[in-house]
Amino acid sequence: MQPTASAFADYRRLEQDLTSAESILTDADSDMRALGQQEIAAIQRLIEQRTAELQRLLLPRDPHDERNIFLEIRAGTGGDEAAIFAGDLLRMYSRYAEAQGWQIEALTESPGEHGGYREVICRIVGRGVFSRLKFESGTHRVQRVPATEAQGRIHTSTVTVAILPELDEIDKVEINPTDLRVDTYRSSGAGGQHVNKTDSAVRITHLPTGIVVECQDERSQHKNRSRAMALLAARLLAAEQAKQLSAQAQSRKLQVGSGDRSERIRTYNFPQGRVTDHRIDLTLYRLPAIMDGDLDELLQALSQEYQAELLAAE
Repeated sequence: MQPTASAFADYRRLEQDLTSAESILTDADSDMRALGQQEIAAIQRLIEQRTAELQRLLLPRDPHDERNIFLEIRAGTGGDEAAIFAGDLLRMYSRYAEAQGWQIEALTESPGEHGGYREVICRIVGRGVFSRLKFESGTHRVQRVPATEAQGRIHTSTVTVAILPELDEIDKVEINPTDLRVDTYRSSGAGGQHVNKTDSAVRITHLPTGIVVECQDERSQHKNRSRAMALLAARLLAAEQAKQLSAQAQSRKLQVGSGDRSERIRTYNFPQGRVTDHRIDLTLYRLPAIMDGDLDELLQALSQEYQAELLAAE
């Protein structure tokens, strides 16, 4: 409540300043009256700013905003180039997470034949992770000349990203143990002889929905099972939210939590050095910096657009 209380205190102080400035308008000195007019105009601009800030602060907050997340990146159309770009996106988000002081933990990965990943799932831990990255779910399109292209032709490939909030114990969806099939297998990733010789990796299948989750990062089968169950709960919640959003037929451009991977949300055009977010018609000619994890300008614009939509709805 502190940010809201402080903003309201500033608002009330500005109202008092405005009253004092208006009293100058009755002064017999014309210079003083002119000074009062200038002060009134300046205070009114500040009051407008504080009013807009208070409106944003009083908007209903997403209960998941402070949560950790599961980041899922999957290569789409484009073959090897899509897998390579999936690796580039993982690096982009990892760099951003490092800059924020967040921790990123790999849960499972399926490397591409020529680099990158066919699929990679990570857990990102930190304060407010979901609030920053929740608009990243969707299809990311890349346009560039692949390293494997001898003719120098530009190819278009896609990668899907899903951002799932990690649930607290009290919020977790109910999962019936009889609905699960749990398989263990040997990890295929790096980790030395211990990982390769023990069945520490875990695959859990949720039979009613067909959702499959895997975790092979930890050497302990118990830890991998715990992580896999947390990921399963997050996916089941996301699936339920997607159903609700579809039923409500919302028209907002930013469908937070919908997990809609068919919609193209962003294009990364390397020949032109630009990134375009199609939901808010924003184009930035800062592609190298963005791919290096400098996402603040992009994420802030998405957040402001979402707040504007909420205000319009109110």
